[in-house]
Amino acid sequence: MTRKLAYITLGAIAVLIAGCKPADPPSNFAKTQHDALDKAKDVERQMQQQAQERKQAADDASQ
Repeated sequence: MTRKLAYITLGAIAVLIAGCKPADPPSNFAKTQHDALDKAKDVERQMQQQAQERKQAADDASQ
């Protein structure tokens, strides 16, 4: 019985130690989000410019 308790205790300690590994270094979340936002703004700017060019072309064609 004592030996069984010792194995259980050692197993529990091993699990606790394994579960307490240091976390991975935090990723640069803010930078990745900022980069994604900048990319989305660039796409929006391009879409607005293309829409304006199509509108101008339609206006010129109707005159």
